[in-house]
Amino acid sequence: MATNLAIDEKLLADALKAGELKTKKATVNEALREFIQRRKQTEILELFGTVEFDRNYDHKKGRTRK
Repeated sequence: MATNLAIDEKLLADALKAGELKTKKATVNEALREFIQRRKQTEILELFGTVEFDRNYDHKKGRTRK
């Protein structure tokens, strides 16, 4: 999908240098992947303390050797 974007040239140049990628496209794609990953990590961090933990749960009980 071809898209025209007005991207800050200084930011793009800094990202190209920092990421050591060869093309603007690769740099933008990598930046988008990292952006999404960070947002997902933030969502996961928000779950801490909200999941009930059963200290008596026996995780080995359901295992069987055949």
